[in-house]
Amino acid sequence: MEHTRLGYWIKEAGDVTPRPPLDDDRDADLLIVGGGYTGMWTAWHAHRLAPDARIVLLEAEPVCGRGPSGRNGGFCEGMWRSLAALRGRWGDGAALAIGHAAEAAVDRIAAFCAADGVDAWFRPGGYMAVSTSAANDGIGVASIEACRELGVADKLRALTAAEVRTRCASPEFRVGMMEPGAATLQPARLALAIRRSLLEAGVEVHESSPVRRFREADDGVEATTATGARVRARRGVLAIGGAAKGRGGPLRGRLTIASSHIVITEPVPDVLEKIGWTGGEAITDGRALVHYFRTTPDGRIAFGWGGGRIAMGARLHGRAEVDAGVVETQRRHLLEYFPDLVGRRVTHAWGGPIDASPMHLPAVTSLPRSRAWVAAGYTGNGVGPTNMVGLSLASLALDRTDDPTRLAFVDPEIPRVPPEPFHWIGGEAIRLGIESKEAAERAGRSPNPVAAAVAKVPELIGFHIGR
Repeated sequence: MEHTRLGYWIKEAGDVTPRPPLDDDRDADLLIVGGGYTGMWTAWHAHRLAPDARIVLLEAEPVCGRGPSGRNGGFCEGMWRSLAALRGRWGDGAALAIGHAAEAAVDRIAAFCAADGVDAWFRPGGYMAVSTSAANDGIGVASIEACRELGVADKLRALTAAEVRTRCASPEFRVGMMEPGAATLQPARLALAIRRSLLEAGVEVHESSPVRRFREADDGVEATTATGARVRARRGVLAIGGAAKGRGGPLRGRLTIASSHIVITEPVPDVLEKIGWTGGEAITDGRALVHYFRTTPDGRIAFGWGGGRIAMGARLHGRAEVDAGVVETQRRHLLEYFPDLVGRRVTHAWGGPIDASPMHLPAVTSLPRSRAWVAAGYTGNGVGPTNMVGLSLASLALDRTDDPTRLAFVDPEIPRVPPEPFHWIGGEAIRLGIESKEAAERAGRSPNPVAAAVAKVPELIGFHIGR
């Protein structure tokens, strides 16, 4: 098994020629720091809204998209499954507006992937959430009911155990929920396709250009890279994901950095045929420490787990990316869900950080002078929503007043997380408590009372955990 930081998707997508680092000063209309999905979609939207705007994008990695954007599970979905949470936090109208905006983002990605020269493995097979214990048999019920009450009943539907088995006959699956409008894709291929589109449009992209200093002034923003080169711009966007926790900005005390890891098998089309998993569905289970899995065009199973360790502060590397202990646990879970894989090879393993929001929802936050904005908090669902958030960021940066700038995730109230080291200590205790509780429920046992009490703490303090 090849266990690396970058993983199978990035290797499969192939190499490209890196863009040169920023070597001297620049002036621009819009500066974007961060070359993941959020930053690149922001540049993509901004160019379409203002074709003559001078846009500079700075990325710390040697190639854009090599962070979490190129390493995730590749679930391209909207936010209808979060409708109950959106409704509870912001009300009916705001929830529906975000639901429709997120759905439109998936449609835009589908159209982008259908364009000439883009092969990102986009497959509209839908998203299925399944219960694996009696405790989770109500999976999706709240959002299904919210969809019915708000007049969008076709966005989600409940699945019986028999209906689940016809789509994927794992011995662990019980009842479920289906979101028909979702798809899977190859995330690193998508990232490189967006990057290519930006370069063809004339966006100035500089890689291997980590920003050491970013400041906001009355007349704009300024970023200084590690080489001392500077970019001055009228407006700025910080699309830096979990790194926002490590800076002194508005999201510093409002994010948790968790880790998620993926293993991928050798091609097993015979197994997929046997269990009936041939429709390309993206699947998650009902746990708070969620398992997520999908298939590939050559018949592999990619199996992810959001049960990795909590990071101290904004430490995005180390065990957040390569963790042999977590991967070994994951391989065991893979065989429990799909016992027909016994004797088949796991070829690659990798991991990455997740910028988790206490709301379990992304947020766009203005810096004090409203010359720049920072976005983060996708909490494991970023492939589709980054396109939606990128449109909001582009509109804000271009001084537009339109529907994307009025979505409720723009400048919301976000609960604070405790300071370090209490945040890390408490987060790890909660993670272990949830893991113990969910393992007992899946085995049909009563959870340990202490573990159950610790697992309930996030709900008691208003933090949302789980899909």
